[in-house]
Amino acid sequence: MGSNAYPLPEQLVENKQRFIAQIMTSKSPVRVADDIDETALSYSEIKALATGNPLIIEKCNLDMEVGKLNVLKASHMSQKYALEELVYRRYPEDIKGMQERVKGYEQDIQTAEQHPKPAEGYVGIEIQGQRYTEKEAAGHAVLDVCTHMTEPKVTDIGCYRGFGMDVEFDARSNNYFLDLKGALSHQVTLGVDVLGNLTRIDNAVEGLEDKLEHLKGSLAETEKQLANAREEMNAPFAKEEELAEKTARLKELNILLNMDEHDRTLMDDAPEEEKPGRCRERER
Repeated sequence: MGSNAYPLPEQLVENKQRFIAQIMTSKSPVRVADDIDETALSYSEIKALATGNPLIIEKCNLDMEVGKLNVLKASHMSQKYALEELVYRRYPEDIKGMQERVKGYEQDIQTAEQHPKPAEGYVGIEIQGQRYTEKEAAGHAVLDVCTHMTEPKVTDIGCYRGFGMDVEFDARSNNYFLDLKGALSHQVTLGVDVLGNLTRIDNAVEGLEDKLEHLKGSLAETEKQLANAREEMNAPFAKEEELAEKTARLKELNILLNMDEHDRTLMDDAPEEEKPGRCRERER
């Protein structure tokens, strides 16, 4: 027979403690209980509980209730620390970055307004020092630049409507990208269509206002999130008063039970003739 065939005495006591804790909380006496519901009782407390001592019953309940409240408070503090990271670092950094980008978009929109497209004809584009006023010729010039790029590095190719233009080949995606350079950089993916690339470049310029409005919406939402996070961060633990009251009462019970145990110990250690039972025998 194996060495673990029978439970050790301390295991029996531990199982009884769990069983008693389940009974006192009206839980079904299953063999497995949550750690938070387990109440470690001393041997003297088990004896007192068996006699129906109301102080022990109250202590068992408070032990579990205070344990649960402490877990809730720990969770509250953990959330508070996470909110501090958002309030003091992440959100302010995000807001600052978006505010700077808003200013950049506003400057680039102003640049585009200062170099408007004509009602008819082509506004013109400068590529590698040469100005093109015909769309088809301009489109071919853009493709020629891409074709003659021998290294995957950023290359300054000219300007369009007040914006500088850089082209770069990305070997991973096998695509050419054109960046319109103003206060911000606005990326355009180039294709093989001669006129289609010019349309994409125009769409990037004309779409600045929509991107600005979207960015302002994101900024307003982030500022709202910051305000909410700050409010939650400063909120106290909702059950702080209840925890303090029950912790104080638990300390009182521990003191009372220790005094009661001390009196019992003194009585057990007293000579036989001084014990209450002996006194009554002498009186009879």
